[in-house]
Amino acid sequence: MAKTVRVIPATPRVFRSEVTAEPRRRRTAGYARVSTDHEEQASSYEMQMAHYKNYIESRADWDFVGMYSDEGISGTNTKKRDGFNQMIEDALAGKIDLIITKSVSRFARNTVDSLQNVRKLKEHGVEIYFEKENIWTFDSRGELLITIMSSLAQEESRSISENTTWGKRKQFAEGKTSVGYSAFLGYDKDFKINEEQAKIVRLIYKLFLGGRSFYAITKELEKRGIKSPSGKDKWYISTVRSILTNEKYRGDALIQKEYTADFLDKTRRKNTGEIPQYYVEEHHEAIIPPDLFDFVQAEIKRREQNGKHSGVSIFANKIKCGCCGGWYGAKVWHSTDKYRRVIYRCNKKYAHKGKPCSTRHLTECEIKQIFVKALNSLVEVKENVIAELRSLIGSVCQTGEMTEERDKVEQELGVLAERLEMLIRENARVAQDQTVYLKQENEIRAIYMEKQGDMEKLDDQIAERESKRNTLETMIQVVCGIDGELVEFDEELWSGLLEHICVKADGQIVVIFKGEIEIGV
Repeated sequence: MAKTVRVIPATPRVFRSEVTAEPRRRRTAGYARVSTDHEEQASSYEMQMAHYKNYIESRADWDFVGMYSDEGISGTNTKKRDGFNQMIEDALAGKIDLIITKSVSRFARNTVDSLQNVRKLKEHGVEIYFEKENIWTFDSRGELLITIMSSLAQEESRSISENTTWGKRKQFAEGKTSVGYSAFLGYDKDFKINEEQAKIVRLIYKLFLGGRSFYAITKELEKRGIKSPSGKDKWYISTVRSILTNEKYRGDALIQKEYTADFLDKTRRKNTGEIPQYYVEEHHEAIIPPDLFDFVQAEIKRREQNGKHSGVSIFANKIKCGCCGGWYGAKVWHSTDKYRRVIYRCNKKYAHKGKPCSTRHLTECEIKQIFVKALNSLVEVKENVIAELRSLIGSVCQTGEMTEERDKVEQELGVLAERLEMLIRENARVAQDQTVYLKQENEIRAIYMEKQGDMEKLDDQIAERESKRNTLETMIQVVCGIDGELVEFDEELWSGLLEHICVKADGQIVVIFKGEIEIGV
């Protein structure tokens, strides 16, 4: 018996711009996006929104379910596009049957994102219509066309990104930059000093030089009710450290600390030598004098080298035990009754085996009296002290010879680098005995590393001497400014003049001022 084949035609389900006779009305949403907040883009955004609302409502076979939008958002990545992500979520939840948008580039400039979302929506019976390209995603040719158009949009984004980056880096090379954050404490746009905020910056530097740690500064700022750069009540250690180490407060600008690693996901990475950086001196008006800023950097480094710094009180790390060399710290006696009392004693008093440290404890009042008495003794011989400090600057703070030696080492490093480059180039050009080549390369590298170590030591020594000079010059200025006998304790003088106080086992107390000037009390 012969086979009979009867064709059962498929039911067409591809929708087109014409009104269909299908009874169920499609729930339709519009999507609009512009990538910048510029006025002309804002106008385009409003036009897109109005156009698709009117267009959808004019169709008898569509039900308008709403408009989704993203304003001032790039299309290279979907992570930060809240309107887009909400639309996808609603579509997958069965609230939308059809999405209308202007073009493939408005939907996504990233080929992978575009195709993933189109396929995901297609699996859930949701179609997308791209008006400009006249593409319907249920069409058999839809995915191919979307792939081509998305790739073109992605390449256009790459070109725009590269052109923008080139322009920015050209500006950087000319020393042009702007405030990189909306909340940059102390400066408004174009590095104009905001005097109210600048007071907070100066206070942070003052607290640090007064002996406070980063943590203690955060607590003091919160106690005073001062808002953080982002307007919050809470301050973080990282914020304080950033303010104390940012070169912009000394009037300079280090440009390209970070860079965009991928134009698609906009990933920002710390620049550790991948691209050039530019350091612009005297770029704008300083909030913190350069010498003071440099002194703070040296103090941060000193504290890090000396280990943990306790800076909750201005007296922390300022009083030394003459028995064991440890620092005094605050201790509370009778903490739960009316005889409560805060005293300062050696932190290691009972840490040693056998007999504890025999140095006496001090109250806060006694510490203040000791300092005032010692300072008044210093002021009595002010002229001699200033002369001695100037003599110290002239004898131990000179950096001329070291700078010359450093320049010489830097030149030698340049010669070695050229030799190494020539050796590598010659090896690539002409076949050589690799054993001999590697021996020569290793010898040059070894000398280079040795010279580099020498230069780093010289840099440290120069920085140390310059820091000492700044300290002594600051002390001269402070001492010159003291007129007459000091009656009350002054926290600024304590912070600016005192190196530390040494309490000896026999009860004698020696106040050591900066510049190694000792006064027995």
